[in-house]
Amino acid sequence: MEYLGREEANKPRASRILVYGVTGSGKTTLARRIGEITGLPWYSVDDLTWEPNWVQVESGEQRKRITEICSRDEWVLDSAYAQWREIPLAHVQLIVALDYPRWVSLGRLVRRCLQRLVDGKPICNGNRESLVTLFSRESIVVWHFKSFGNKRARMRQWVSNPGEMTVVHIQTRRQLDIWVRDLEVLYRP
Repeated sequence: MEYLGREEANKPRASRILVYGVTGSGKTTLARRIGEITGLPWYSVDDLTWEPNWVQVESGEQRKRITEICSRDEWVLDSAYAQWREIPLAHVQLIVALDYPRWVSLGRLVRRCLQRLVDGKPICNGNRESLVTLFSRESIVVWHFKSFGNKRARMRQWVSNPGEMTVVHIQTRRQLDIWVRDLEVLYRP
């Protein structure tokens, strides 16, 4: 199953949606937009997994928080971390897979990080980008390189074998724009 567009309008509306993609692909922006269009509550995974001063929430507490959200009838998540990915996958109705070429997602990520360095805009729970975090071994740019191949392979596996869920495979900005426009039509009062 490849990119799904207009034909989705004839299917029942999904109420449990996972936006998944490589680091820098625009997952949070899209999840927020889906929430605005559909009225579904959306959750920023980074806000659930990072405390102030870049303290990572303990794995058991992350699982507890995600389990509580995914047990609800309606939600949009902007990612699924490996240590608890099976929780949303057990409940999800629709996965929107943002599978852009590396140059697209890496370019977005670097621009976003540099912009946040300049403007000091808080990220999750008041955390901010800094030169130290940007150039550390745990930096989000390093994570992009470490995780890109696995995330891309996982999305393509879901597309080729979606099981009980619908997978929208987005590979270009144009496909995303069309899908969002169709979603707006579907949810227009």
